[in-house]
Amino acid sequence: MTDAILDHIRIVDLSWGLAGPVASRLLAEAGADVIKVEPPSGDPLRGSAAFASWNRSKRSIVLDLELAEDRAQLERLLAGADVLLHSLRPGDARRQRLDDASLGERFPALIACSVLGYPIDHPDAERAGYDILVQARMGLMDEQQGHRDGPVFLRFPLPSWGAVYLAAAGILARLLVREREGRVGPVHTSLLQGALVTLTMHWARAQQPGPAFKFGLPKSMLPSLFECGDGVWVHVMAPPYHVPLMQQVIEELPDEEIAKTRARRGDRPGLWGDDAVMETAFKARPSRAWLEALWAADIPILPAQRLGEILRDEQAALNDYVVEVEDPVWGMTRQAGTPFRTVPPARVRAPAPLLGQHSSAIRSEPQRRRSTPPKRCNAEERRAPLAGVKVLDLGNFLAGPIATMFMADLGADVIKLEATTGDKMRGVERVFAGCQRGKRGLALDLKQPAAREVLERLVRWSDVIHHNLRYPAAQKLGIDYETLRPLNPRMIYCHTSSYGPEGPRAHWPGFDQLFQAYSGWEVEGGGEGNPPMWHRMGMMDHQNGLASLLATLLALLQRERTGQGQFVSASILGASVLTASETLVLPDGALAPVLPLDQAQTGVAPGYRIYAVEDGWVAVAALQTQQLEALRRVAGVQRDADLAPALCRYSAEQLVAELETAGVPVERVRLDQGSSYFDAPENRSSRLAVRYPHVSWGQLEQIGALWSFGDLPLRLELAPPGLGQHTSEILQELGFDDAERKRLAEAAVIAGPDLAQN
Repeated sequence: MTDAILDHIRIVDLSWGLAGPVASRLLAEAGADVIKVEPPSGDPLRGSAAFASWNRSKRSIVLDLELAEDRAQLERLLAGADVLLHSLRPGDARRQRLDDASLGERFPALIACSVLGYPIDHPDAERAGYDILVQARMGLMDEQQGHRDGPVFLRFPLPSWGAVYLAAAGILARLLVREREGRVGPVHTSLLQGALVTLTMHWARAQQPGPAFKFGLPKSMLPSLFECGDGVWVHVMAPPYHVPLMQQVIEELPDEEIAKTRARRGDRPGLWGDDAVMETAFKARPSRAWLEALWAADIPILPAQRLGEILRDEQAALNDYVVEVEDPVWGMTRQAGTPFRTVPPARVRAPAPLLGQHSSAIRSEPQRRRSTPPKRCNAEERRAPLAGVKVLDLGNFLAGPIATMFMADLGADVIKLEATTGDKMRGVERVFAGCQRGKRGLALDLKQPAAREVLERLVRWSDVIHHNLRYPAAQKLGIDYETLRPLNPRMIYCHTSSYGPEGPRAHWPGFDQLFQAYSGWEVEGGGEGNPPMWHRMGMMDHQNGLASLLATLLALLQRERTGQGQFVSASILGASVLTASETLVLPDGALAPVLPLDQAQTGVAPGYRIYAVEDGWVAVAALQTQQLEALRRVAGVQRDADLAPALCRYSAEQLVAELETAGVPVERVRLDQGSSYFDAPENRSSRLAVRYPHVSWGQLEQIGALWSFGDLPLRLELAPPGLGQHTSEILQELGFDDAERKRLAEAAVIAGPDLAQN
């Protein structure tokens, strides 16, 4: 047994910001030797709590790439590296001779991965790729209903957090191809694609959509957020009318208090009947009373906390989602850990390094070389990265199925097994479709004894089994790891839960919305002085699914080396904790400060916000002193406080042009992009938008490629399956003859549209 899954891998990290550094940290704590290359001035985030968390477990070397000696040192590092991770736009990469073509000539064994603002083959690839600018240009700010009219800046850096996992997963997929076939090549992703991960649930078009598909999840939907008597807000995900405390409080409520609430709410529809009663009732008791009463009744509920409070959670600590780190700058801290579990487990190897801490040691190391040169693919050999991997998806809703959809995109053969009554998410058609592409559908009633033989053959067929059922429910159905492992010891079994596999809350119910609240992002996203804001993007579910994808890919890599399967896990809690890594718990118990969102929900600083103009909004990312000076110069003001009134007199086109000329990164805030996205020729040609026939909706258009693997294709041709659409086909492959399939269908053990023909 090795000490770590990636202990034979070296990564040279030339990335900056959030996405690249967090991706490389996740890989470092899975065992990779990550060498962070910094300029003499250091990473721009040095000195921040985020830097301490995002750059842990790495080594630092200072290189001035304008100097011949330092350039030669980088070449030596790349010659012995397995992976280069960078944030260089295509033009900059070519000037540095770090583009794919140049790297392939000099370092044929190297996997190159870039994380840019926009896809490497997209017309926007050379544009500045700050999170706020990507949000603005792609129309993301218009996808969220804020506390005022118009687009709002998303304080949760959604494009960057999606790109974290896409970059790490892309690298692992490339390593898996190298391990299995001896072939290498590039993999690229971007912040745009990171944001598209979550927009899969909203952006789609169908030729013949039903009412549920058309409805989707509109921006006007009200969240089940309620303020309690102590001023703390709670997010509740089931109607609590039957809870004794709620019944008691409602009975005691004065009619005039309910009338006041109803008058203030107006005609807004309620989630569970008359929400004016619910809203008034929650204000009658403190949050602790409600939390304890609803938890006792198995009602999913969590408080909306400040960002970072989750780092104090003991359930998180029990699952190693929170770790203690002695940092050379901050002292003994509590930081976000790894959001998944594998065997061997990830672990912290060292605190974030001081600038150039390992320069001398790295320079004096003997040259590291690969023992066998890898092969490059020719046209006849190009297969998707996970081609040949067989996945059984037993999940429901979103957090489980989204991970297996990404596996299907990467080339895996994924079978979605659902009850003969269907996945409960099917009623929310557009959201359901957004996490089911590329799968074949099998409808099987696991509660019937006759289904067991079908299940066991599927288990023997599978390389990966993945689901997000509450584990006691999985045990009741006989699909838990302990029951299935004897059937297939080589399988990778991945379970995603709400709270992680250890601790008193291991089997509690949970939803994305609860962890948006608990992680602190509803409070931060609401803006100073405002109520918390629910984000309709479902980002915590997506983060959980992405974390489980990494765990699964790591386990597949480990199996290539050992021949052994394993149980791996991820959770919404673990994924949520990692997103709070902008901060950390200090030695005195306080939280390191973070930049708050202003009350108008426009930004966090004069140089990093959106500004209203005559005909819309403009986003700026003036993060350097000279850029902020240029912004004031264009506005004709001396003080940052005067920027907004001065800039509102510009048209968007004029302001963008003048700021670009002045060297200020800027974008117009685009609105209503959900449909036009599919009409853009550049999105079609790069397969960012894909189209295929669906069994019920005719031609279906969905978000497509989240990676570019250069010489390897993605598999983006199969529409989400109808209920049991491939049941007969799959049972035939498993060896069930016509008579057996007919008997199973007549007993309602299986379902599917083609079974009547057999």
